[in-house]
Amino acid sequence: MATYLGTHGSRIQNYTTDPDNPNTGEVWYNDTANTLKFQYENVSTAGSWSTGGNLNSARSDLASTIAASPTSSLIAGGGSPGRETEKYNGTSWTEVNDLNTGRFSLRGAGDSNTAAIAFGGYGLPPTGNVVTNATELWNGSNWTEVNNLNTGRQASSQAGTSTSGLTSGGSTDTATVGNTESWNGTNWTEVNDLNTARSGLTGFGLVNTAAIAQGSNAIPTGSLTELWNGTNWTETTDINTPRRTQSGAGVYTSGLVFGGETPGAASVGNTETWNGSAWTETTDLNTAVRSAGSSGTSSGTGTASPSALCIGGLDSPGSNVTTTQEWTGPGVPVGAWSTETSMNTARKSLGGTGANNTAAIAYGGNPSVVATEVYNGTNWTEVNNLNSGRSSMGCAGTSTAAIAFGGYDAASDNDVTLTETWNGTNWTETTDMNTARGSLGFAIAGTSSSTLGAGGASPVTAATELWNGSNWTEVNDLNAVKYSMGSAGVVTSALVFGGYTPGGQTGQTESYNGTNWTEVSDLTQVRYNMGGTGVSNTSALAFGGQPGTGPGTAKTELWTGSSWSEQNDRNTAVVGPASAGTITSALGFGGEGPPALAVTESWSVPSTTVKTISTD
Repeated sequence: MATYLGTHGSRIQNYTTDPDNPNTGEVWYNDTANTLKFQYENVSTAGSWSTGGNLNSARSDLASTIAASPTSSLIAGGGSPGRETEKYNGTSWTEVNDLNTGRFSLRGAGDSNTAAIAFGGYGLPPTGNVVTNATELWNGSNWTEVNNLNTGRQASSQAGTSTSGLTSGGSTDTATVGNTESWNGTNWTEVNDLNTARSGLTGFGLVNTAAIAQGSNAIPTGSLTELWNGTNWTETTDINTPRRTQSGAGVYTSGLVFGGETPGAASVGNTETWNGSAWTETTDLNTAVRSAGSSGTSSGTGTASPSALCIGGLDSPGSNVTTTQEWTGPGVPVGAWSTETSMNTARKSLGGTGANNTAAIAYGGNPSVVATEVYNGTNWTEVNNLNSGRSSMGCAGTSTAAIAFGGYDAASDNDVTLTETWNGTNWTETTDMNTARGSLGFAIAGTSSSTLGAGGASPVTAATELWNGSNWTEVNDLNAVKYSMGSAGVVTSALVFGGYTPGGQTGQTESYNGTNWTEVSDLTQVRYNMGGTGVSNTSALAFGGQPGTGPGTAKTELWTGSSWSEQNDRNTAVVGPASAGTITSALGFGGEGPPALAVTESWSVPSTTVKTISTD
């Protein structure tokens, strides 16, 4: 039997107090408390869906590379005219050459965006709205017509690759069938049928000798699951929620199904994972859809990167969508917030910046606060004040070299152009911005000599200005006028997210590459006046803020370049906090609950928990 000494190379140590920095997995005995303790790393207990890059063309009932990685996927057909093909690189979709035969309700197989097949479906004009047996092969550049299915069909299952594919079930022009056909890279061969003939299936698997067929176009049989071993189908455990037109991804022993339709034509977001013998309900899709495309290689347990995609589909009103949703499984190290020493002065709409969760600076705030405080990882210390009190200003830099620009002066009831820089001891007034504004976005990870300000009010604007250490220069505007956004990045790689537009609150995210702003995937929660930090347009954290007209939120979201995903909430809901740090080491401080707050919270990834076992 394994022992602690044999596993860890040391005996359990006795301490009068807990050790300052225990190792993950370490066990110790606290003599004073008479308790045995150990520390473990926090990991996610359930998988989650996040938003990926949008399709260029909204569609449903499409073919997709079912066995492909989420960073190298392909879709084709669906919608009208049903020929468009797009490839995905894990961040964005790119249009490539069309199918030869336009169709919908077709199926696909493939293990990358350079090798795929598309087969079956309903033909579109000029061939007419009839079932087709057409098969096309994708080589990374073009589609080529190859040998047809033996039985033309639509809405069948799919599994495998461009050289080892499988399809089963579906509908012909006259009947629902259970026929199964295996593809070897050249020809389709009829093999043993499903036990239950049905249409509207999903399916997944990496090869034509190990696959799953799941679901049905009829709700009563929509829970049916069958396993393929290369020779025969075997009925196995049903899914928990009967439905039709759902999607799936994964392998014979590790997969998931998601979305679909319930009676009354309502799209659902239900997701269930498969472990080789049973289905387990888990986190729903962010956007409920049916008849979506899919790809992926497993249910993703313990894998930090997305392992499956839900692509396009129909929402509940029945409209085609462009949404891509990315699945990341459970068991991934997660961050957590811990409450630290409060600031000396409670304040809201303050400025702040810093390199990480142990070095930050807070300044200004409402109403027209001049106080400045520096944080060293343990305590806040009051230092020399701003020259001009204000709130809702732009911020960048570190605790020893920072900048404050723009903002709102409550004393004069005006937005201002003022710029001040901090050298670790004093604030110095320098060249003003060109446009007076408050509640603006900014490159928080920039420096006191290199940052940008974007958007803001009043009036609400999209104007962007670049600071070079001496002067402000107007550069290309945001795509939408807005204010009270979250911010991250530097002058060549920045991000703003959420905020308020003339039309109301928004979840919009815009990415800056040093020249232009580009709209990318939205926040999962629409809100404004949140905290935000991060070092680039591919690395950001959003937390707190005001959703709707109700109280503030504690919600935290992570941006990794293509999508936002929900993380562990803050301990305190807050509106308008200041921020510092990175996506793995961040600080949020101040804001309002209401009232104005002095609370400080630290974000760490990975995070740990100490577990206590009483020995009394």
